[in-house]
Amino acid sequence: MAVNSALSVLQILVGYFGRSQALLADGIHTFSDLLSDFLVLFASRQSAAAADDQHPYGHRRIETAATLILGAGLTVVGIGILWRAGVRLTTGSFVTVHPATLWIALATLASKEALFHYLMKVARAQRSQMLAANAWHTRADAATSLIGAVGISGNLLGYTFLDSLAAALVAFFIARMGLKLAYQALSELVDTGVEREELARIQQTLLDTPGVRGLHELRTRRMAGQALVDAHVLVDPRISVSEGHYIAETARKRVLTAHDVLEVMVHIDPEDDLMARPSVHLPGRAELLGHLRDVLKDELPAVERTVLHYLDGKVEAEIFVKEEPPPPEVLEDLQRRIQNRLRDDDFFRSVRLHHSAHTDGAR
Repeated sequence: MAVNSALSVLQILVGYFGRSQALLADGIHTFSDLLSDFLVLFASRQSAAAADDQHPYGHRRIETAATLILGAGLTVVGIGILWRAGVRLTTGSFVTVHPATLWIALATLASKEALFHYLMKVARAQRSQMLAANAWHTRADAATSLIGAVGISGNLLGYTFLDSLAAALVAFFIARMGLKLAYQALSELVDTGVEREELARIQQTLLDTPGVRGLHELRTRRMAGQALVDAHVLVDPRISVSEGHYIAETARKRVLTAHDVLEVMVHIDPEDDLMARPSVHLPGRAELLGHLRDVLKDELPAVERTVLHYLDGKVEAEIFVKEEPPPPEVLEDLQRRIQNRLRDDDFFRSVRLHHSAHTDGAR
């Protein structure tokens, strides 16, 4: 901010009194950089605020909004300068600039290149999209300052139109950079996903997680340069809830470690929602157990606990009985009679009997 303040004052004053449209345009550009520096400082502090009730995902999108404002402002400034340079080029009202304008242009070029390297170092350390955008903006400023210096040099050598031509080129690059920043910020605000290559790498990381059998509905969006990831992973439908949770947490941590990701939400599925029949029309546990007792009646032994698997539009039940285990042939015959009674049942696909001795679980 201190460097841009000094540069903008020198460029605007020397450009105005030295009659250099190119230096004056670059000075206005530098002044817009000063305004953007204030915007960056404000947005960086605001986005670092902790999450609260109204902003449960934090305040990082403030950086994105600030980048959009910065891009829109640069676009307007660039178009304005381009218009004025175009008027002078079409009317042919060219003048010879003062030699001091060249020295200021060269000093500006060196200062902005040094600023670029400093800002990029800080942006990488802070992992800040907006600071990196501001750094590349400064590098673009150095390029436009070079164009201005070349135009002023040509003007001093007798090609007076080159100063106005350089001003037009500087204005073009200002507007182009503004449009690019605004487009990137707008893409993030409308939840554009990450690039296909990065999406494929995230997908492979999830699939390589032990216990993950498949993956679908992988979605991403960006927040302040980092990605937010939602994924549905397939696991063995008969593992425990705690094991499924363990697999989900393992997958989440692997993605956070291997990729530039802010947060990952992993949803565990026992089957592919896109391929299997939906099970949401089925009744809840209490109604299903009541239906099972009504159908089986005296065939149903004393139950220790029942595990229900909602799969492919029907229910598969595992019943753990309290009694001492009967001979295998008796158990098989009971299993067969139960299965016959449930043939073409609206809810149950199968029922498997197990002996349970003092097991814990949901009754």
